[in-house]
Amino acid sequence: MNYTVEKLEKNQVKFDYVVSAEDFGKAVDAVYVKTRGKYNVPGFRKGHAPKKVIEGMYGAGVFFSDAVNKLIDDSIDELANSSEYEFVAVDNVNDVDMTDEGGVKYSVVMIAKPEVKLGQYKGLDVKKTAVKITAKEVDEYIAREQEKQARFVDVEAAAENGNTVLLDYTGTVDGVAFEGGSAQDYELALGSNTFIPGFEEQLVGIKAGEQRDVKVTFPAEYHAEALAGKEAVFACAVKAVRVKELPALDDEFVKEVSEFDTLAEYKADVKDRLTKDAEHKAEHEYEDALVEKIVAASEVDIPEVMIERESEDMVHDMEHRISQYGMRFDDYLKYAGTTREKLMSENKEQAAKNVKVRLVMEAIVKAENIGIEEKEIDARIEKIAEENSQSVEEVKKSLNPEYLNYIVNSIVSEKLMKLIKSGETKEAKPAAKKTEKAKAESETEATEKKAPAKKAPAKKTAEPVQDGEKNVEKKPAPKKSAKSATAKSSDAE
Repeated sequence: MNYTVEKLEKNQVKFDYVVSAEDFGKAVDAVYVKTRGKYNVPGFRKGHAPKKVIEGMYGAGVFFSDAVNKLIDDSIDELANSSEYEFVAVDNVNDVDMTDEGGVKYSVVMIAKPEVKLGQYKGLDVKKTAVKITAKEVDEYIAREQEKQARFVDVEAAAENGNTVLLDYTGTVDGVAFEGGSAQDYELALGSNTFIPGFEEQLVGIKAGEQRDVKVTFPAEYHAEALAGKEAVFACAVKAVRVKELPALDDEFVKEVSEFDTLAEYKADVKDRLTKDAEHKAEHEYEDALVEKIVAASEVDIPEVMIERESEDMVHDMEHRISQYGMRFDDYLKYAGTTREKLMSENKEQAAKNVKVRLVMEAIVKAENIGIEEKEIDARIEKIAEENSQSVEEVKKSLNPEYLNYIVNSIVSEKLMKLIKSGETKEAKPAAKKTEKAKAESETEATEKKAPAKKAPAKKTAEPVQDGEKNVEKKPAPKKSAKSATAKSSDAE
């Protein structure tokens, strides 16, 4: 189909199409073949009435509207698969009309992926935090392990803060027990602030076998509205007062909590693990600081639709995480006093940052011709198999498009971060040969461009690369305008 192109503001590109009478007639014929089964024509079996008979009964323009929409759909498909342009959405379809020659004309406005003006991204002056684990940090870690091995011993002494009391209690408001206000054999650590203010303090000094009424006032903002601001009395019967006893910090303790025999060996191992953890954290913080500086120095005009889709994805990810805990998202929204729309609005600032990071990282991948080869994917699959005690064949069988795309993104991200951290300038060279796997599944600029869908925005097909790896692209699909395209013709109306 013939069209003219006009670049508009805000990454918009307008395509003015003019379809000849002959091509429009072909579209009408195609629509007739596809839809003739829905027309009832006396004397003909359903779906077998000739086109002219249907037009005579329902009007000469009966197929025009669907034919125009078919042409528009074909145009959008053509643009979405164009090697010359890369679009993120359909903005609108307008100026639909018949031509004097019996053809049709219309305009499709697409939103192009924005161009990035890169700032400096190599040789950046960013310092990595030096790592040094102190003896105090080692002792604090071991102390936490001691806490896990602590045991509680019943004592006859009066309860103090830090002690645990075993009690039964019944709460009443104006002498009437209320739902959720009673329990038996409840273990309460005094000073933990587990209960409402004033409750635990009134149990200090109590002994096993004693009873005490605890008088409190529920906070005005208490989650149970029926109790908010109300005075309550809890009849408490303490069954036991328990004191925490920590195990001795000796070789026997070490044998219980580790594979080592002596405290010295255990401390050396703890220091080594804490050092590795700290180095890992410092490396990620260093990478984040590099990316933040690169993004701040780069310029890009982000289309609003990309931000909206990122915000939608963020809410969708939250919904998925919540569902993993067995909770319906609608129930969560009700409990949190919010809506899906409010969450999307609250996410927009972070969504804009996410999109900019992704666009800038993609631009660097493109500028540096960072590619990926099949042998690199195979090597990563072998590593995954080894880490999970599986065969390569087993891992390959479990590879779905999302997982494969994640692998490809991870490899490209690692190459990208290595380049940024090295500060070296690479000579321009052809991108590495793209594999069939990468062509099929990757959403990165380093792999074959995937043709966008023409309707609803596509869900992202890979989870963002975490732990310091930067997900270099998540390509959304162009989205049609909600506007209906209808030929402006008296015959078509």
